[in-house]
Amino acid sequence: MLRGIRSLLRGSTYTGMLFAVLGAFASLPLLPFAMLPSLVWSSAPYGVQVALTLLLWAALTGAVGLARSTRRGLTAAARRLLRVALPDPAAVPAPAADRLRTPLWLVLHVAIGWTGALVGGLLLLLGLTLPGGWLDAELKLSLFGRSADPGDGWASWAVALGCLLLAAAVCAAVTSALRALAPRLLGPSAAERLALAAERERALAERNRLAHELHDSIGHTLTATTIQAAVAGEVLAADPVAARAALRSIEESARSALEDLDYVLGVLREQESQTAPTRTLADLPELLDRLRHAGAVVQPDLSGDLAQIQGTLSRAAYRILQEGLTNALRHGAGGPIQVRVAAAPDGLELGVVNRTGAGAGAGTGAGPRAFPTSGHGLPGLAERVRLLHGEMESGADGPHHWRLAVRLPVRLTA
Repeated sequence: MLRGIRSLLRGSTYTGMLFAVLGAFASLPLLPFAMLPSLVWSSAPYGVQVALTLLLWAALTGAVGLARSTRRGLTAAARRLLRVALPDPAAVPAPAADRLRTPLWLVLHVAIGWTGALVGGLLLLLGLTLPGGWLDAELKLSLFGRSADPGDGWASWAVALGCLLLAAAVCAAVTSALRALAPRLLGPSAAERLALAAERERALAERNRLAHELHDSIGHTLTATTIQAAVAGEVLAADPVAARAALRSIEESARSALEDLDYVLGVLREQESQTAPTRTLADLPELLDRLRHAGAVVQPDLSGDLAQIQGTLSRAAYRILQEGLTNALRHGAGGPIQVRVAAAPDGLELGVVNRTGAGAGAGTGAGPRAFPTSGHGLPGLAERVRLLHGEMESGADGPHHWRLAVRLPVRLTA
């Protein structure tokens, strides 16, 4: 009982009634068209004419619901006025049975709206005019052969109050009925739920891919820039030329990172102006030069025809090497970093080996430094390699070295 009283006090109860009445009134322009057959067949009995008009009115109302835009508008209105959580309709072809749900909703919406409007309106009119015989209104109640006339005394006020409460109850009943029907008729069907789930999965996969790209690119740039800035500070007085070279490298690294960041932010904002950065193995020399400017000693071992590695595989290989070199800068203990790229007809082998432990080899400009780690680097690499159907190994390589080795299959195009 308390729940029923609370429903009469909620504003959403009356916005739902407004939604029902608006739907009923919106069907009025179709009524003259529904009356045309009855006007032509004027000799038919009155009851037949009424039934024919109502059937044609319902058919015309339902036909409006076949348009996809109608369902979108109804869904948005139901969310706003009924306070029902409904997702936007998925843009997928729906089976015939699903396409009939919106016409059925419209017919029921209009029927419930007219019923609620007529009954609720009559009760409201009685509630406002009965007290004290206002506007000479009179009411006589008859039940099982007995009649009662409230007259114009206190009884008329009691009956008027009852009419107003019943009008509010009609509003609550109409709103409850529409709220119960909306998820079934306007909500997603089984096919649409599958489409929505697939869309969410694609969006999540794209966000994960962007997160990997951002981690690989920005993480490498910040690591290299930090080391380059430290190197520039150390040699600024003794070797201004080397300091200027380090600063130029910082500028190039920052510009590259800004391009990646601009692309990722554009995708997250659903903009179309950005073009995805397409760094491939052809950009590997530039990457190694930035490491040298950071003071690292890089020993590349490139073999095979790298030009045959194209497209997605080349871009992925670049990112894998970039992440491996970033980890070597962050967690290595100095000494030369060995980079291996071997292209064969049936596979591409990538490798990064760096020194670990407290001792740093001579001739290195980048000793061990403390960098925060997110713990997502190697798992992200493993996921990237798995999607390319490759193999990855990482771990200690003897007592003083860490090794990352990746093998990716090559599919040559004709």
